[in-house]
Amino acid sequence: MRSAINYDVLRRWLLHLGYEVRFVRNITDIDDKVLAKAQEAGVPFWQIAYANELLVGRMYDAVGVLPATVEPRATGHIPEMFALIEQLIERGHAYAAEGNVYFDVRSWAPYGELSGQRPDAMMPTEGGASDKRSPLDFALWKGEKPTEPADAYWPSPWGRGRPGWHIECSAMTWRYLGEEFDIHGGGLDIQFPHHENEVAQSKAAGFGFARHWVHHALLNLGGEKMSKSVGNVIDLDALIAKGLRPIEIRYYIASPHYRSVIDYTDEAIQESAVAFRRIEGFVTRATELVGEVEPGELGAEFVAAMNDDLNTSRALAALHETIRQGNSALADGHHAAARRALASVRAMLGILGIDPLDSQWRVAGSDQQLKPAVDSLVALALEQRNAARARKDFQAADAVRDQLKRAGIIVEDTPNGPRWTLGS
Repeated sequence: MRSAINYDVLRRWLLHLGYEVRFVRNITDIDDKVLAKAQEAGVPFWQIAYANELLVGRMYDAVGVLPATVEPRATGHIPEMFALIEQLIERGHAYAAEGNVYFDVRSWAPYGELSGQRPDAMMPTEGGASDKRSPLDFALWKGEKPTEPADAYWPSPWGRGRPGWHIECSAMTWRYLGEEFDIHGGGLDIQFPHHENEVAQSKAAGFGFARHWVHHALLNLGGEKMSKSVGNVIDLDALIAKGLRPIEIRYYIASPHYRSVIDYTDEAIQESAVAFRRIEGFVTRATELVGEVEPGELGAEFVAAMNDDLNTSRALAALHETIRQGNSALADGHHAAARRALASVRAMLGILGIDPLDSQWRVAGSDQQLKPAVDSLVALALEQRNAARARKDFQAADAVRDQLKRAGIIVEDTPNGPRWTLGS
C-alpha cells in the first residue's frame, strides 16, 4: 500500500502541473515465489498469480489509487524478453549455458552505479549455479527444471524455460515506455539487486532507460521491514477490522515524506486517523455553513512543499494552517473567507487523494454502503433525544447521546441541527 499510495500522489501532482502521465504498473505473474506457492497449494501457478492480481486491484481501489494506464503481465511479454536477451547476447553482455541465459556482470563496467556497490565487494545475488562464469551473474532465462510445474515453461531459442525476474521489468518498460523514460519507482529494498540488474541489462542493450529514480523508504513493524517473507504483514482487511477507514489508512501512509521510514504501531495509525477526522470535520462543518464549493487555488506553501521532492509532510502543515484560518473565519461568521479556505483545503486534499467530498470516497467502502441504514437508526435515536429535550428531560436526552457515543457515534449540535460522525 505504501508504494501504491506514494506513487499515486506523485502521479496526481504531475497531472496537476499539466503533464501527460503514462503510468505503467507491472505484474510479475511468474517467478520463483509464485511457483513455490503454486506447488504448495497444488494449483496452477497462474491461479495463484491471478488471485493476487485481483487482491491487489481491490486494495488499490479501496485506498483511492488511480487506475494504471496499463498493467502488463510478465507472461504476456515473452517475445519482448526474447528480443532483449538476443540483443544482449549479440553485444557480448549475456551468454547461454545448459539451457539458461545469464547476464555477464563483468562485461558491464558501470555495474553498481545505481546502488553505489562495486562487483568486487558483492556477494552472489542468486544461487551459485555451476554453469555461470561468475557467481555475480544473474539469470535472464531459466531452463526447465523437473522439480517445477510443467506448465510454467515456454519454448525459446535456448530451450524450454521461463524468464528471470529482472528481464521481465526491462522488457515491459521497453514495450510501453520506450528505450528511455522519465521516472522509475520502487522500494529501497529492491534497489539492489533488482533495480541494479534492470539498469545494467537495459543500458547494456543500448537503452537510455530511466532518467530519474524515486525510491520510497520501508514500512517497519517491530523494527523489521514489513514483508511476507518475514511473516509480519498487516493487510487492508486487518486495518479495517481495527475500525479504520481506507481514507484514513491512505492519510497515514501519505503523511510522512516518501523517503522517511514509517514505524507502524496501532497507536500511531489511530492517532493519524483522529488527525484526519479533524480535517474531515472542518470540511463537513464548513460545507454545512457556507455550502459545497469546488476545489480552488492551492496555497503557495503547499505548492513549494510538493515541488520540494514531494514533501507531503510539509504540505500537510500548510493544509492544517489553512484549516486553522478557516475555523477562525467560521467562528467569526466570515463566510467568504471560510469559503476560500474550504476551496483551498479541498484542492490540497484532492492532490493527496483524501478529499472526503470526492465521489470515490462517497461511494467506496462497506461503511458507505451501510451509511443509509445507520443514518436511519441514528435519526430515530436523535428524534428521541430531541423529544426528551423538548419536555426538559435532559437526563434522558444525555442518556441517548451517551449510548450513541458508546456505539462510536459522536453527536454535535450545530445551528442546522444535530450532526453525527463516527468517533475514534
